[in-house]
Amino acid sequence: MILYDHPLSSYAQKVKIALREKGVAFERLLPDDFGTGRRDTPFAAANPRGEVPVLIDGNDAIFDSTVILEYIEERWPEPSLLPVGALARAAARTTEEVCDTQYEAVNWGFGELLWFRRAEGDLAGRLKAAAARDTATLQTWLAERLGDADWFGGERFGWADAAAAPMVNRSAHYGMGPASDTPLARWLARIRERSSVAATFSEFEEAASAMADAADHYRTGGRRREYRDHRLEWMVRSGGIDVVRAGLRDDTIRFSWPG
Repeated sequence: MILYDHPLSSYAQKVKIALREKGVAFERLLPDDFGTGRRDTPFAAANPRGEVPVLIDGNDAIFDSTVILEYIEERWPEPSLLPVGALARAAARTTEEVCDTQYEAVNWGFGELLWFRRAEGDLAGRLKAAAARDTATLQTWLAERLGDADWFGGERFGWADAAAAPMVNRSAHYGMGPASDTPLARWLARIRERSSVAATFSEFEEAASAMADAADHYRTGGRRREYRDHRLEWMVRSGGIDVVRAGLRDDTIRFSWPG
């Protein structure tokens, strides 16, 4: 079992947490051609979108994090990550959808400022303020869905927890974590104690610590940034249209899909 992975990818983190929760052994592989736009590699053959994660099970490649999660749940049904009941399962998938699109876009936009310095001065200040505002809104939404329960699915860790974990943890890494001694902060502390999550977050932190150097590959054209549709929407809506224009002009970005 091989997982094409990048430890900073929230989508890949979600999949790794699910695999580790189910006790499925896998080999992590960071594609050499990731971000290059090449189309003549095994990674490109496995996923024509050129994105992680991609799960290789035997001779079969599965991509898009939600599709992979569905595959994992059906291939290894125990322990189940989806709650019991159609309504509860719809709620878990809704949480995942909001995290994959709206929350990921905010985290990605802030990372563009922090790691890639895509804006400076007043524009950077406005975008950072927008990220802080939207992060707080999303965390309020998540807190309401969590309520007084230990987990988003109620009594046990599940699908929505795996989806939300990388997003909230990344906010905390950026200094925008949930307020201390709140239900969402206590939830974050609980998930960090799980071995599946702790291993995944450790990989994230190690990669994040090296981003100052790695970002140079993108700023000098050695790698290309990905503007997915929801990322573009957030950047434009938050006043970063000049960032998008600069990326298009410099050919430092490419368009992609979520997942």
